[in-house]
Amino acid sequence: MHPFSYTRVSDTREAVDAGRRGGRYIAGGTTLVDLMRETVERPETLVDITGLPLGEITATERGGLRIGALVTMSEAAAHAKVRTLYPVVSEALELSASAQLRNMATIGGNIMQRTRCTYFRDVTADCNKRDPGSGCAALHGVNRTHAILGTSGACVATHPSDVAVAFAALEARVHLLGPDGTRRVPFSDFLLRPGSTPQREQALLKGELITAVEIPALPRPLRSGYLKVRDRQSYEFALTSAAVALHIRGGVIREARVAAGGVGTVPWKLPAVERHLVGERPSGALWSAAAAKASDGARPLQHNRFKVELLKRTVERQLRVVGGTK
Repeated sequence: MHPFSYTRVSDTREAVDAGRRGGRYIAGGTTLVDLMRETVERPETLVDITGLPLGEITATERGGLRIGALVTMSEAAAHAKVRTLYPVVSEALELSASAQLRNMATIGGNIMQRTRCTYFRDVTADCNKRDPGSGCAALHGVNRTHAILGTSGACVATHPSDVAVAFAALEARVHLLGPDGTRRVPFSDFLLRPGSTPQREQALLKGELITAVEIPALPRPLRSGYLKVRDRQSYEFALTSAAVALHIRGGVIREARVAAGGVGTVPWKLPAVERHLVGERPSGALWSAAAAKASDGARPLQHNRFKVELLKRTVERQLRVVGGTK
């Protein structure tokens, strides 16, 4: 670990000022500290934001939920309104990491976490995300766990967050505070595909601080849930996952929100699947036909071709679970 300075802030403006000067925000530290130990991250200054008033979950005027950036994963998962209104969020959180980590890690930190690609974390390997222009060792290396959607010639690393998949499906918004004031960014625009600049992972301006994630009000009744497929049942990242939310009224699907994880460089919204569902009556044939579109545009690598079919099956299974038909 390289030397660094540490400062603790007591209000958001003080935090933003410190961030504008190049400080790195830290709360639970469950990702950043690991990366510092491995010398992947080498910040000169850490700005401790745990004392900021960003730890509440509140209802919005229109009936959605605003989850403060410093709410821990375990707090969000256990919150009565999260569990009742958006079970897909609580399920995604409870299938993440370990109980100990969920007690420390925050919602803001979770969506900011960096990839678990082994080449990114190995400072001796070529990685454009860590060292722009050095190359991508995963392209022709061991790439079984890597992305098949949203990739580029510069990077094929997956985004590791589970709850980010649920936020993507629900079309959440990220609230930001920066030197120039506040703004809200659609979740689909907040996390960036690698393109030719994989080192730039979020649509953050210098000094900006995440203050909350807002889940919009959605039509009721809303059925939702999260399915995670992995090599072992606990403390493991997804090979594939599916976040599904369906509004079914009068026996017809009126709205559908579907996203996938473990397969994309960012949480991957599945609009083709959604379009196939809306206006139709739930049935086994519908789930199968819609899920067949989940891998549209996939570009598998040598070792992860199995993800194409696994993704379709994951989405189909979760559509059946949430949709209520066999």
